[in-house]
Amino acid sequence: MNDKPVILFDGVCNLCSGSVQFILKRDKEKRFMFASLQSNYGQNILKQFDLPTDTFNSFILFEDGKILTRSTAALKMFQQLKGWKWVKIFWAVPKFLRDAVYNMIAKNRYKWFGKKEECWLPTPDLKSRFLD
Repeated sequence: MNDKPVILFDGVCNLCSGSVQFILKRDKEKRFMFASLQSNYGQNILKQFDLPTDTFNSFILFEDGKILTRSTAALKMFQQLKGWKWVKIFWAVPKFLRDAVYNMIAKNRYKWFGKKEECWLPTPDLKSRFLD
């Protein structure tokens, strides 16, 4: 059983995979676990919370039995990374505005950053941080 926060991401999205690699480099305390939305773990979480299992347009943070999505998930995640507490200033921006920017990026992410044919796979030394 995993009791750490889990970041769920679109495994074929270059921007999303790059974001996971960004987080991995900065998560020195190994606070977060990861799973692609396409994985068995990701699919089970989506089903559990009655979310679409074939649309992967949101960053999801699964923590303490709850899910956070889009900009709220990203802000909560960044607040837990050492040196990134300053992002709390973005809580002052109304959610509808934060999510509008998030949705615009999510809608265009494949066009702007590309897409892989298969999910990004972690290196063997990082594999223990990923759930399937």
